Amino acid sequence: MRRERWFILPAVDSGVRVLHIGIDIGGTNIAVGLVSNGSILCKEAVKTSKGISDKKLTDDIFKVISELCKKTGVDVSEIKSIGIGAPGAPDVKNGKTGRLVNITNAEFDFRGEFKRYTDADVFVDNDANCAAIGEAESGAARGCANVVMITLGTGVGAGIIINNKLNGGFNGAAGEIGHTTIVYNGEQCNCGNKGCYEAYASVTALIRYTKAAADKNPDSIIAEIASKSGIDGMTAFTAAKKGDKTAEEVIDKYTEYVSVGIANIINILQPEMIVIGGGISKEGEYLLNPIRAKVKDKVFTKDTGYAEIKAAELANDAGILGAAMLFKYRDI
Repeated sequence: MRRERWFILPAVDSGVRVLHIGIDIGGTNIAVGLVSNGSILCKEAVKTSKGISDKKLTDDIFKVISELCKKTGVDVSEIKSIGIGAPGAPDVKNGKTGRLVNITNAEFDFRGEFKRYTDADVFVDNDANCAAIGEAESGAARGCANVVMITLGTGVGAGIIINNKLNGGFNGAAGEIGHTTIVYNGEQCNCGNKGCYEAYASVTALIRYTKAAADKNPDSIIAEIASKSGIDGMTAFTAAKKGDKTAEEVIDKYTEYVSVGIANIINILQPEMIVIGGGISKEGEYLLNPIRAKVKDKVFTKDTGYAEIKAAELANDAGILGAAMLFKYRDI
């Protein structure tokens, strides 16, 4: 496991320091943070390798935890809980993750392995759920008891918080909003079904719309940018800001599909807040304003009030903070 550089972040001093560890497992990177009172005291990003064993992985992570504690002048015994956010549908009841992409094809028993080092409670949950907790605790949805966070990326992930508790369903797998059907017999989705929200509202879909528009309109600004720099999730926004009508049409199409899923969520759950995350959320109001306008036309409660829609604020720190706060949102 190769180390990245240290990060020491300012923390809010409330007078009483309660310490928790948050671990965010990505495809090739694992971020570990020491958290107190909703703030990251210190964090370290590490790279891992495929085929590592449960014992070796937890040994390496606990070495990082020990070093974080040493850096901030605390003892490992002061840690009250360890939370782990992982992709997929972890076994939240038993503290195990499923297959970790680029690491292993087998499940990892984090709770069992960490018990070799500490008596701290160990929690495991989906990484999108952890990001939702992070935003509810310290980000865009601070103070909200009912929140849905949607992450727009290669796919579409979501975390659902109801009355300050995660809604994981009976099996811990709730929140797969990306695989709800919005177009009958529509675009093929990677999950095997057709017409999934993810097939229309992901950044992957936006790139598809952008490429089709650039190919169809070779004299447009969007085509010029695509030919020089390639196409990513920001291409259409960059071109639209330069006054390109073709790009504006792409954004209109994309935000229409995004709004369909959000309106469905609001009509079913009526959360206080919808938080939109993922790299595309950095477009801010340029992305959010058309989504809000389209959602307003679709929600049932347009006259009596409905969820506020905001961009995520914490970026990559949301997963660490949320994992560290799992003890508040999940019972072992």
